[in-house]
Amino acid sequence: MSVVTFMSHDGEKHEAPLEEGASLMQVAVDNMVPGVDGDCGGEAACGTCHVIVDDQWVAEVGRSGSVEEEMLAMNPERDPASRLACQMRVSENWDGLVVRLPEFQM
Repeated sequence: MSVVTFMSHDGEKHEAPLEEGASLMQVAVDNMVPGVDGDCGGEAACGTCHVIVDDQWVAEVGRSGSVEEEMLAMNPERDPASRLACQMRVSENWDGLVVRLPEFQM
């Protein structure tokens, strides 16, 4: 089983099984990961699924696109590796992916 690890700002780990083709936001919501709400339902309109991709995974999962950038630009915890999990379609190659959750989302 492929898994992703969501790390809270204080170091708490939440592992969830990856579902090929699902959004990373949906994986988090389905597995009740605290700090990922997905209030807009995946429309990239709220920023409540902001994650920061671990440096070793940025090349594999890619960087944010223009739609994400508009929302992330307003975020005080914006990082160069920030993404909106709703815009990240899970791949089987992501087994072991680690993302951090911003403090303000907790």
